[in-house]
Amino acid sequence: MSKPTIAVSVGDLNGVGLEIALRAHNEVTKLCKPIYCVNFSLLNQATQLLKTTIPEDFTLCEVDGDFEIKPGKVTKESGRYSYDSFMKAITLCENKDASAVVTMPIHKEAWMMAGLEYKGHTDLLRKHFNKEAIMMLGCEKMFVALYTEHIPLSQVAKTIELKKLTTFLLDLHKDIQTQPIAVLGLNPHAGDNGVLGDEESVITQAIALANKEVGFEQFVGPVVPDIAFTPHFRANYNHFVAMYHDQGLAPLKALYFDESVNISLNLPIVRTSVDHGTAFDIAYKNQAKTLSYINAIKSALELAHSKAS
Repeated sequence: MSKPTIAVSVGDLNGVGLEIALRAHNEVTKLCKPIYCVNFSLLNQATQLLKTTIPEDFTLCEVDGDFEIKPGKVTKESGRYSYDSFMKAITLCENKDASAVVTMPIHKEAWMMAGLEYKGHTDLLRKHFNKEAIMMLGCEKMFVALYTEHIPLSQVAKTIELKKLTTFLLDLHKDIQTQPIAVLGLNPHAGDNGVLGDEESVITQAIALANKEVGFEQFVGPVVPDIAFTPHFRANYNHFVAMYHDQGLAPLKALYFDESVNISLNLPIVRTSVDHGTAFDIAYKNQAKTLSYINAIKSALELAHSKAS
């Protein structure tokens, strides 16, 4: 049986993406057939900087572009190319030429310099497919889905609306159909029954409505945020919903930084990503770790198989 094909978006070429792809290639090809969305000229330039060679079975899907790779620098050229590589990978999935997209890290400032309107991969996917993509990060030991992502902390409370949160939970259920999911409160002590805030009343109602719709008690909460990630609590739950970015990702990265992946749910295609940035400080120094990328490949294959079955 032939191995599934995975489209790999190479990310910001001034960062560690291509280094990771090259170093992990032999291991990844045991799992799937990767197609790297980059052209030979830029790949060759990268391998010269890394003082390595291009593997013979390194399959490319050509993406137009020609510029000087500047390790560790933020440039509009590299920002634009990372966008073009991502769009090529999406097209491969839309045309059924690949089973999933796995992305290397982009740099948000470089996208802005390139005149791109998107805040990142997930924002682009949301607008491209006109679907409310859900960002979930983690590993098999713990996954965290983010109700809000890249917005100022001052705006989080006002986004906790009953209809919006209920829809979010139901969309999450479509991809996580059986596992119990702990929903965190917003305030310290989950509001202490209104003493420290009343957003938890909305969260409680949303949980009740979602559970009624799915037909069982899948969602639990609101859970007091400062105990949710303790070993005792995680003995019973490894899927969480965080109300805001740092509430979920600070404990996740403290516990599982090297092995976590980023997964986009509630979309017509499968997309996973490494859960780290461009690492400009170590770009082209042959120091980047490959574990998150390999886990992203494995997660993509599992999700693609689940969608197909």
